[in-house]
Amino acid sequence: MNSDRGQAILHSLALAIACLVTYWLAVHGLARLHSVSRADDVLGGIWAVIATVFVYRTSYDGSASAALDRMTATLLSFVLCLIYLLVLPVDPVGLAAMIGVSALATMLLSRPQDAVTAGITTAIVLGVASLSPHHVWQQPILRLADTALGTAVGLATAWIALRLTASEARGP
Repeated sequence: MNSDRGQAILHSLALAIACLVTYWLAVHGLARLHSVSRADDVLGGIWAVIATVFVYRTSYDGSASAALDRMTATLLSFVLCLIYLLVLPVDPVGLAAMIGVSALATMLLSRPQDAVTAGITTAIVLGVASLSPHHVWQQPILRLADTALGTAVGLATAWIALRLTASEARGP
C-alpha cells in the first residue's frame, strides 16, 4: 500500500512538472519562433499542456498509444482546418460541418477512437481562428506544433517516471 501511494505521488508530481515544462516551452520557446499575439501564445501553452495531460499515462505502452491517437487526430484536424481556412471564413455552420467531416474522416480511416479528439481540435482551431481573423491559416499550424510539443513532453515524462518507479520497486 505504501508503495502504491509513493508511485501515485511520483506520477502526480511527474505530470505536474511535465505540464509546467510544456507550458514554459510553448509560451517562451515556440513563441520565439513565431508569435501571432501574446494571447495566442498563452493559448498555445494551454493547448500543449492539454496534449501532455492527454498522453501521460502510468504505463509506457498506454502513453505511446495515447500519443499516437493524439497526433493522428491532430494531423487529421490540421489538414482539414487548413484547407477550410484557406478557402472559407469561419462561421457556426462551417464549424459544425468541419466537426462532422473530421468525425467522418476518422471513421473512414478506421480510427473511430480519434473522432472526439479530432472534433475538439477542430472546434478549438476554428474557434481561435474566428477570434483572430487575420492570417487564420496559421492556427492549424500553430496548434499542430503545440500538440507535438505537449505529446513529446508527455511521452518523455512517462518514460522517465516509469524508470524511476521501476528502480524504486527493485530497491537498493
